Amino acid sequence: MFDGMKLAAVATVLYIIVRCLNLKSPTAPPDLTYQDTALNRFLLKSCPQLTKEYIPPLLWGKSGHLQTALYGKLGRVSSPHPSGVRKYLPMQDGATATFDLFEPMGDHRTGDDITMVICPGIGNHSEKHYIRTFVDHAQRDGYRCAVLNHLGALPNIELTSPRMFTYGCTWEFASMVGYIKRTYPQTQLIVVGFSLGGNIVCKFLGENRTNQERVLCCVSVCQGYSALRAQETFLQWDQFRRFYNFLMADNMKKIILSHRHSLFGGSSVKMIDADLSRLYTATSLMQIDDNIMRKFHGHSSLKEYYEKESCVHYIHNVQVPLLLVNSADDPLVHDSLLTIPRTLAAKKSNVIFSLTLHGGHLGFFEGAVLFPQPLTWMDKVIVGYANAMCQWEKQKPPCQSAHLSESSCTKEKA
Repeated sequence: MFDGMKLAAVATVLYIIVRCLNLKSPTAPPDLTYQDTALNRFLLKSCPQLTKEYIPPLLWGKSGHLQTALYGKLGRVSSPHPSGVRKYLPMQDGATATFDLFEPMGDHRTGDDITMVICPGIGNHSEKHYIRTFVDHAQRDGYRCAVLNHLGALPNIELTSPRMFTYGCTWEFASMVGYIKRTYPQTQLIVVGFSLGGNIVCKFLGENRTNQERVLCCVSVCQGYSALRAQETFLQWDQFRRFYNFLMADNMKKIILSHRHSLFGGSSVKMIDADLSRLYTATSLMQIDDNIMRKFHGHSSLKEYYEKESCVHYIHNVQVPLLLVNSADDPLVHDSLLTIPRTLAAKKSNVIFSLTLHGGHLGFFEGAVLFPQPLTWMDKVIVGYANAMCQWEKQKPPCQSAHLSESSCTKEKA
């Protein structure tokens, strides 16, 4: 009887492992949604990663959970240490935005001055391994890189006002972009956002048409597009999303508590105790957002906070070429949210939506059987798309600019 129970337990564990490894899952090129335009044809031809099979490591790479876990635990394999300079930007409300600036290791292939302005994921900064790996790869291809450090994310930088980063606040990113434009008047920009950073950069570009000036293109990877729609899915156990929600909430608690004196110092003792009590007992991001985060910008409810800070209400205003990348096995982004980028790409000629079968959340590791390569598919596709976009701008006829409409072309010919 006992041996039978042990055998059943072992069989159950093996079954779970096999299901998690997902070995029988096929590999395929990304599923692309786009309109057939000269620019899009050129981009897809010039960036082969978008049309070729993405092949993850055989033994574990077809599991979105393992890809996500490896990204979350290690970030990247053999991560380099790019050397940059930290910049401090005072904000109007007393906050101090910081970003790290990395100069290119050589000339860009077009001979132009190109800067990538990069917004990391939730609670992340320039010292994270996946950011360091990507920056090093971009530097080697001739790009200057400016990486935003989310307000409050760096453990050794004190807050200078009672506010930290939120889901969709674009103030710090706008300040960094403004600095780059002023300091390098000849540079053109490639905008890149990872996860929460993807929401911020798309919202930033869509908030004001002037924010798109000197921007060649934008790439967003693994964002969820609408916090309001994602809210319910994050409370579901499907794909262990509720568990991931708990882990991210725990990380947010640590960040908030590390700045408790700056964030709550001006409040009454009773209010501080109430806020901290609700924070300690929170088990989800939604509880933290409702009790703490929404109040930084005076939102009256969680619904209003999520509505105002989600890029879904702004992304349709983006006119520059836009590459939206997601993974079908991302355990954090529910499949229902992917109708947003798919519908957008079907309606707007400047948008390409790329959905890979595998990759997890910001994983996208590549490798033969067991050990992943230092560079991921994600790193290669962003730089490949950026290179293609720069090449298009360099060699295109004047009326085929990515910023000009067909009516503008007609007028120019006339």
